[in-house]
Amino acid sequence: MNVELFIAKRLFFDKKSQHFVSAKIINIALFSIALSLVTMIISVSVITGFKQEVRNKAIGFGGHIRIINYDTNLSAETRPVSRNQDFLPVLNKLSFIKHIQVFATKPGIIKTEENIEGVVLKGVDTDYNWDFFTKYLVKGSIPEINDSTRTDQVLISEKTSDLMGFDVGDDIYVYFINEDREIPNTRQFKVRGIFNTGLEEFDRLFVIGDIKQIQRLNQWNSDQVSGFEIIIRNFKDLDYAEYRVREEVVNYYEDNGETLRTESIIRKYPQIFDWLSLLDMNVWIILILMTLVAGINMISGLLILMLERSTMIGILKSLGSPDHSIIKVFLYLSGFLVSRGLLWGNLIGIAIIIIQNSFKVLHLDATSYYVSYVPMNFSVIHLIILNIGTLTAVLLMLLLPGKVISKISPEKTIRFD
Repeated sequence: MNVELFIAKRLFFDKKSQHFVSAKIINIALFSIALSLVTMIISVSVITGFKQEVRNKAIGFGGHIRIINYDTNLSAETRPVSRNQDFLPVLNKLSFIKHIQVFATKPGIIKTEENIEGVVLKGVDTDYNWDFFTKYLVKGSIPEINDSTRTDQVLISEKTSDLMGFDVGDDIYVYFINEDREIPNTRQFKVRGIFNTGLEEFDRLFVIGDIKQIQRLNQWNSDQVSGFEIIIRNFKDLDYAEYRVREEVVNYYEDNGETLRTESIIRKYPQIFDWLSLLDMNVWIILILMTLVAGINMISGLLILMLERSTMIGILKSLGSPDHSIIKVFLYLSGFLVSRGLLWGNLIGIAIIIIQNSFKVLHLDATSYYVSYVPMNFSVIHLIILNIGTLTAVLLMLLLPGKVISKISPEKTIRFD
């Protein structure tokens, strides 16, 4: 029989102890633990949700990995590659790859009588996954792209629509400059839909249309594209996925004398992902501070509890109980009390996440934060780690008050009683 656990249970469920001074102090400590856990849960869920939301938006515009011509510079004017590659069937069989699609890009200028805007026409084909733009479509519909005919339908952003005064069904004129021509090429497009992802830099930059328009502008063959966009199943596998993709691409082209290169979304937009990685430091600071606050408040409560139970400690010592056994009693008792605080913290934290995700109560300025509301990511794994980490850290901190027990004299405490 675990005597220490038995005594701790009797103390925990003793109704008489609720009238002690320590009961009020313990309640304050439990409130502190619950509040600290709520803060930690919300902080982790907001940061992970925010990172995931912004990351997914960047990926929506360019995929996780791109395969492009090695000679292509950093601009949107790319050198073509053949869409018929022998390594594509091999890549499609890799379990971590979800989808592969072709694309082409070409910079241009939209001009009206009042405004002028630089854009990049991104051409896509029938294999393009429209889920991302369907999610953020605010007006109109997705362009109808087919294999047989070239369509003039395009998607523009709400930012471009407001700035240039375009609406669904309007005709827009885009001017393209080719190196071998002094006079710009002019193409007329029809606005099929308007999207708003909240990522303003990308929204204002891209116009989504038919890849055959770019092939005609660049005088490419029907099998020539700017490259391939690869969508993987899990962002955590990005480094490994790029390594495997690069390995297949390089091995193939070493044999054929041609050169392609791979580019991950992180290397394409390092400023965004460097900024997102800095947010992790904020989370760690909050977690450490909240754990210290919870631990210090619990230490205060436990010290008062020990002083009020000094007579019991004296009796246990007189019966031959060693100090470490008595310390275990109070550690078990503290574990029960901390668990109660964690329970309330979990309930409140999860309720806040559900309410925010359901009703979008907390809003943000999309121009500054790239999202219009506070995104919260609910993860059971994060919840378990936070609970175990908080419980362990607080209990380790509670070993410090154990020195008080060694200084309590059985003779004095019993005589005083």
